[in-house]
Amino acid sequence: MKKWQYLAPLALFAVMLGFLAVGLNLNPREVPSPLIGKPAPAFALPRLDDPAQTLTKEDLAGKVWMLNVWASWCVACREEHPILVDFAKRSPVPIYGLNYKDQRPDAINWLARFGNPYEASLHDLKGLVGIDYGVYGVPETFVIDKQGVIRFKQIGPVTPQVLRERIEPLLKELNA
Repeated sequence: MKKWQYLAPLALFAVMLGFLAVGLNLNPREVPSPLIGKPAPAFALPRLDDPAQTLTKEDLAGKVWMLNVWASWCVACREEHPILVDFAKRSPVPIYGLNYKDQRPDAINWLARFGNPYEASLHDLKGLVGIDYGVYGVPETFVIDKQGVIRFKQIGPVTPQVLRERIEPLLKELNA
């Protein structure tokens, strides 16, 4: 019985040390999304540039597209924006913006100042579509296939490395 008095705390310590070792090797940017491999949530939102026009998920059916969640108040969005502008110029895949919890004039001015990589940007003032997509914060980027299924989610800014190693190969595969 006395043996267990000493072995139990040692075993508990070893298990906790194992959890710590595993946790230290995880990438905090890679939060698994329950939406990967599932149909993208439906939406019907006004365009940022023309609130009289509404865009829906069904309007995008049959093509591979990217959805970038952004806001004019987002510091990290400013970091990734030039990368998206450059990518939009050389990519055959349209990028749609989801302007998240932002004031329309601020967002329009921001795009005029920094460039507009978006085929269209949708205005999600209340953030309800963002919630449907499981947005943790901005920026976030999704790749959606021709069947409307989410195939990739990037939490945080898109970087040249993420584009080169993750997004571009996936887009080639989905468009093949």
